[in-house]
Amino acid sequence: MSSSSSEAGLRRPVIPRHAGHDARPTSKKELLGWYAYAFAAETYVICGIGSFIPILLETLARENGVLLSDRKTPCGSSYSKEKDDGQCIVYVLGMEINTASFAMYTFSVSVLVQALLVVSISCAADHGNYRKKLLLAFAWAGSFAVMCYIFVSKETYIFGAILTIISNTSFGASFVLLNSFLPLLVRYHPEVIDANVVGTPDLGASGVESRPLNDSVGDLDNSDVTSTSPLLSEDGERLTPTATHSEITSKELELSTHISAVGIGTGYIAALFLQLVCIAVLIAMGNSTWGQRVVLCMVGAWWTVFTIPAALWLRPRPGPPLASSGKKGALSWFSYIFQAWKSLFKTIQLARRLVDIVLFLAGWFLLSDAIATTSSTAILFAKTQLHMKPWALGMINVISTLFGVFGAFGWSWISRMFNLQPHHTILVCIALFELIPIYGLLGYLPFVRDWGVIGLQQPWEMYPLAAVYGFVLGGLSGYCRSLYGELIPPGSEAAFYALYAITDKGSSVFGPTIVGAIIDKTGSIRPAFWFLAALVGFPAPMIWFINVERGKREGLELAETIEGFPAPEENGDYNEPEARGMLADFEEREDRGTTNGHAEN
Repeated sequence: MSSSSSEAGLRRPVIPRHAGHDARPTSKKELLGWYAYAFAAETYVICGIGSFIPILLETLARENGVLLSDRKTPCGSSYSKEKDDGQCIVYVLGMEINTASFAMYTFSVSVLVQALLVVSISCAADHGNYRKKLLLAFAWAGSFAVMCYIFVSKETYIFGAILTIISNTSFGASFVLLNSFLPLLVRYHPEVIDANVVGTPDLGASGVESRPLNDSVGDLDNSDVTSTSPLLSEDGERLTPTATHSEITSKELELSTHISAVGIGTGYIAALFLQLVCIAVLIAMGNSTWGQRVVLCMVGAWWTVFTIPAALWLRPRPGPPLASSGKKGALSWFSYIFQAWKSLFKTIQLARRLVDIVLFLAGWFLLSDAIATTSSTAILFAKTQLHMKPWALGMINVISTLFGVFGAFGWSWISRMFNLQPHHTILVCIALFELIPIYGLLGYLPFVRDWGVIGLQQPWEMYPLAAVYGFVLGGLSGYCRSLYGELIPPGSEAAFYALYAITDKGSSVFGPTIVGAIIDKTGSIRPAFWFLAALVGFPAPMIWFINVERGKREGLELAETIEGFPAPEENGDYNEPEARGMLADFEEREDRGTTNGHAEN
């Protein structure tokens, strides 16, 4: 028998905690399925929300707007300095809104709806077999909404805003569900399971073998040996894991960061390719509104098509069933929703006992708002203040995405080179991120303004800033997601990632709203850089004090309180025959399903 086979025999299988628990090791195909959805949906964020959707919404609002000066004259195009004829307003539900802030308010509404939705689905995702089903449902709904931009026109600009709310809400919900798979993929990854391989004592170095035979026999004669006596003594010669808790935590964090970074990089590569195609289509169609709608339809089609591999390869990984309420069909969903909100408040109460999760979420609340608001503000600034054409705006995203790929894969190399902990890497990213709003504020300095360059006075200045933004975002996206995943109590992935999403998207209600209010008040976007500079810097002290080892240990201790049963690895209640039996039963059912053509890979 090979050494690997012997090692597999001594490996403690992950004990199934409930009926239907899929404790099989993570497969390469399953990882490909996880990456496939990032490849499919990340294009919506970069090519849609980060590029063409705010451009289209501002254009449609401007086509329906009038000048603030007389409230009668139709607005001119925002692409030409010669036609820069003052503030433009549009009436929405009887309210006057600056056309430059119309997209910001739409995003604020969408993230508010998204925050409510992800809470409502978190219970269904953590309990039963709904995690993958809900992910696919929101993927199809969101991609279909994006394809429907093809039907938006000047007269139906409100319909365009509604599609933005639907698509952004669906995307956010699907990514909460995708993120909730990450801790599971890491927990059952062969490398993590191998870290728990148990080692046998070295009998060759034991005292029994090194002593003369007659001495050994004499010892046996003088000892109390019965038919139930253990073959190995209790004085330390027991099977023990080959890695300490700290080493296993380090391995899990390293693996989580790697998987997360590959997912981010894969999505950025897809978005980069699609963005180049979209720019070519826009130029071919004369930078028209029709061209913008066509490219958004392409983004939706991409999202739809490449979700199919995820549907085929990603395993459902069911959670423990929810306690039966006696309700069937549609009524059962009310039980899930009620339990989700009840669980949210319980999760918040319990999360307060997890110091590192509190620190992370407080920092992430501000940091995620800064990321989302900076992107939208920069695009609108480039369009309305620097008068850049749609294809030039698209190139901003191309550069940002290209450097995002470098960041997704490069920050891990930088971290190893300088021996940085994950939260230290995040702090370096924040420091670089702060350069963007500070650079925009340089435009207020009189001598810089006299130069006519630097401080975002020329269109070309957007491109190096886009490179910085992309490189920073590539690091933040991967490291923040993986760091948080290591702090989550096992068994509550969707619930805690719902809290992560609420912190993320909930905060994004405030940033765009405040920027929109600043624009309405001043008539200019540049003053918003003061707000962004503060927003980017505030999270740094909170991230600094995070301790991953402490946070993971507290999460494991809290898992029993949240789920109502202990972690077997921690309390010693380990029944290996039961574990292997449940795994064998599960795999037998899966094999039968595969034979019948119904198993999910």
